[in-house]
Amino acid sequence: MARHVSIEIKRMPHSEGLPLPSYETEQAAGMDLRAALPEDNPMTLAPGKTAMVPTGLSMALPQGFEAQIRPRSGLAAKFGVTVLNSPGTVDSDYRGEVKVILINHGPEAFEINRGDRIAQMVIARITQGILQETDALPDTERGEGGFGSTGGTSNGSQG
Repeated sequence: MARHVSIEIKRMPHSEGLPLPSYETEQAAGMDLRAALPEDNPMTLAPGKTAMVPTGLSMALPQGFEAQIRPRSGLAAKFGVTVLNSPGTVDSDYRGEVKVILINHGPEAFEINRGDRIAQMVIARITQGILQETDALPDTERGEGGFGSTGGTSNGSQG
């Protein structure tokens, strides 16, 4: 399987001067997306609030691929800021600006400045399922058990 895939990316005027997304290490799965906000107009994300943060980029992913938009672990751990619809999906036929929906779960307002790394983008192959309606499903040991039915921890975790 090929390790790299070519992706056309278009920079919008409000992202001029910002670095394109890139991998921070050779084996990184995700590349960082940056906030394409005006230099003199940062965005303040109050506790419990959400915002659509522009990246100033649009792209043409090859058919059969998606871009997954995921949280940055440092923002989540240090400030409680994460991607609301995680992972967000950019489909291969979407040509609009990639925006990141952030939410502040932290106790204090979080300021987002131009060029801040706000999310990661992971390029992934997709498989489309073909649904086949049936009246009965094959039996398994687990059956219809869910939400803790397989054991797990006693703290109420699913699975």
